[in-house]
Amino acid sequence: MTVLSVAEAIAGMDQPPEREISEAELLSLAKRGDLDAFEEIVRLHERRIFALALRLAGNVADAQDATQEAFIRLYRKLGEIDSGRSAGPWLYSVTVNACRDMGRARRRTRLLPMDGRAAATPEPSAGPEVLCSGQEMEEQLRAGLAELLEKERAALVLREMEGMTMREVARILGSTKAPSALRSRMPG
Repeated sequence: MTVLSVAEAIAGMDQPPEREISEAELLSLAKRGDLDAFEEIVRLHERRIFALALRLAGNVADAQDATQEAFIRLYRKLGEIDSGRSAGPWLYSVTVNACRDMGRARRRTRLLPMDGRAAATPEPSAGPEVLCSGQEMEEQLRAGLAELLEKERAALVLREMEGMTMREVARILGSTKAPSALRSRMPG
């Protein structure tokens, strides 16, 4: 360590640590036109939104399109978003709708999860019996999800793969039914 770097380190001790900005503050800043704040909101949510879109759309290209559409809609609707709440649930809802719209536009009959990758893919060094069982489970998961109606598939992915509560799932899917009624309609 040089004398200069030691001096810089000591000088930095006098300055308060950089404080993290809450999502509510980021939303307020973004509403006032701060693009850096909007980019930070995107960074906070992009992985989970893309993962959701990938599970619903079944391929990377459509998932990227749905994710991009969700963030474009967020930017356009910033003024309508409650700064006191997370943008996450709103983005989930928009992503589900974007995937539905894309499916209808392409007249798809089914949506497949995760573009050929299972959530828990066995290590390549695993034995053949483990690899085969993982592939079989993935195929069974795909086949099972393909059998579900679009809304059921979305509910299942949000609940089981994203870990949301039934109330959150109902809100995202725009269900007017009580969460208990939605739960009774979920497969399995």
